[in-house]
Amino acid sequence: MFSFLKKKSENGDTRPDAQAEAGQAPQIDAAAVVTGATETRPGWKERLKNGLARTRSQLGGLFGRTRIDDELLEELETTLLMADVGVDGTQYLLDELKKRVRQDGLESPAQLQTALTDILEGLLKPLEAPLDLAAHKPFVIMLAGINGAGKTTSIGKLARHFQAQGKSVLLAAGDTFRAAAREQLAAWGERNNVAVISQESGDPAAVVFDAINAAKARGIDVVLADTAGRLPTQLHLMEEIAKIKRVIQKVDATAPHEVLLVLDANIGQNALAQLQAFDKALGVTGLIVTKLDGTAKGGVIAAIARQQPAGKPLALRYIGVGEGIEDLQPFVAREFASALFGTD
Repeated sequence: MFSFLKKKSENGDTRPDAQAEAGQAPQIDAAAVVTGATETRPGWKERLKNGLARTRSQLGGLFGRTRIDDELLEELETTLLMADVGVDGTQYLLDELKKRVRQDGLESPAQLQTALTDILEGLLKPLEAPLDLAAHKPFVIMLAGINGAGKTTSIGKLARHFQAQGKSVLLAAGDTFRAAAREQLAAWGERNNVAVISQESGDPAAVVFDAINAAKARGIDVVLADTAGRLPTQLHLMEEIAKIKRVIQKVDATAPHEVLLVLDANIGQNALAQLQAFDKALGVTGLIVTKLDGTAKGGVIAAIARQQPAGKPLALRYIGVGEGIEDLQPFVAREFASALFGTD
């Protein structure tokens, strides 16, 4: 009914993935690039800063001016809106900034830059919540999102991330509608030395069902379940993805333990509508925001933060700033705010 990915060994022989079959995580060279080279890459903070350069560049010379005045604040407002911080988010940041100017007697744009970084960090801090895998085994993570958001690629990167933590991983190719999606997931599985459970066609819920049972039998720590991309307006497809969640709960009443919605930063404010629709269908528990390096709309994370209910915000688990296998990392509010406004 399902197939396990096969992998070539170093001597060229093709064999089943013995480590994944045994439920063991292979050793990972964290310094290696996607191609397997061992050359040194910039650290995560530097890659994050580089990835947000297009958004940060919109600030231009605002903070290089000699004094704080109404013109600077007006241009800052326009810049934040262009970065897709949103009307509500922009108003919040500016109101808090003006309070700081009055209370702390800020005089220079450089001081304004530091204050804005601190205010954004405070806004985003409630979203900072690292994923804890210790509560369940297997820990079942279901990923959803529209076509092209980066679900399958994010799964491959998450597999590497979890392996670096010493966890064994199994992938479920739940996107049975696109052969390319299964092939892409198989390629990520081979790159990470991880087993992939898939079907040529058929019910995606059945694939995920089989994957969880296989993970239980093999003592696997984490199951990453891919799903087919769909638009929030495609109600019949949204119901189908909800069915996958119900089937998962038949295998494990506590699962899925995390429902991650993958959002492409390029869509800007549309991310808010997507979040609302997928949350209604699935009960989203966490977010991944991808492709921050390919857009000038990195401020959308602030817009998401302003939309969250007080006291119970949705967790932003990971952000992505590149194609490299290590370019998806846990979200840290201070790192993001500093990279966005150039204070680090």
